[in-house]
Amino acid sequence: MHVKKGDKVMVISGKDKGKSGVILAAYPKQSRVLVEGVNIVKKHSKPSQVNPNGGIISQEAPIHVSNVMPIDPKSGEPTRVGYKVEDGKKVRVAKKSGEVLDK
Repeated sequence: MHVKKGDKVMVISGKDKGKSGVILAAYPKQSRVLVEGVNIVKKHSKPSQVNPNGGIISQEAPIHVSNVMPIDPKSGEPTRVGYKVEDGKKVRVAKKSGEVLDK
């Protein structure tokens, strides 16, 4: 996958197009990511020990990884990802500015 947990990404298609957020979780086997504040769904919960009243909870649902692009650290625009080997380590590089995406 071209993105990973902690990356700042922008949604490039779907109902939340244009929104940006941080990746909270990545699910590589399903090719999906959970992005903060994107794809909010309502979940009905029964009363339990944790939530004695139950009710309707809003939470993020995973979206397909092809619908997000990492944000370039230099310009703040969405960018494609390239790979480069630096001191024997493979790192992700922003195609727009050439900045390294991995810290």
